[in-house]
Amino acid sequence: MPEIAAHYLEEVDRQLRGHKRMADQAIAQLSEEQFFVALDPEANSVAILVKHIAGNLHSRYTDFLTSDGEKPDRHRDQEFELPPGITRSALMQSWEQSWQLLFSALTALRPEDTMRTLTIRSEPHTVVQALNRSLAHLAQHIGQIVFLAKHLRSAEWQTLSIPRGKTDEFNARMAAKQHKPSA
Repeated sequence: MPEIAAHYLEEVDRQLRGHKRMADQAIAQLSEEQFFVALDPEANSVAILVKHIAGNLHSRYTDFLTSDGEKPDRHRDQEFELPPGITRSALMQSWEQSWQLLFSALTALRPEDTMRTLTIRSEPHTVVQALNRSLAHLAQHIGQIVFLAKHLRSAEWQTLSIPRGKTDEFNARMAAKQHKPSA
């Protein structure tokens, strides 16, 4: 069982870092103006998504194992509003700090912690459940960030994965790597 728990923690870390990298690469392609564009009055801009994710991560991963993941000082509804004068730089600083909280909490976990109980909004979760909840939440919103960035960049979008029409080439390259003799 400890081997499975250790593997699980490594895999969650790998996936979360991959999601962050994808979001960072999508955000980097946006101009200042595009970062704040909402497609319609009910839509979230990338700026709003960044603010919400940062708020969520800050709340969930501050004192991860010892306090409720929904902190009393979190104002979730305000995460979907941008105050006048807010800058991309300020939002991205909050983004980076919040992701660092998550990665620090994850690094501190040991296999034996995976079945510990913590609370989110007064509801008990095992560490595994809390991490899976976070992973699913982040994947959803990062998918939105990538969708928005791709839409806004249009023909200037630089793909974050295998380019269209290049799957066979990519698969052949990967297969060749697997069959290459070690030096």
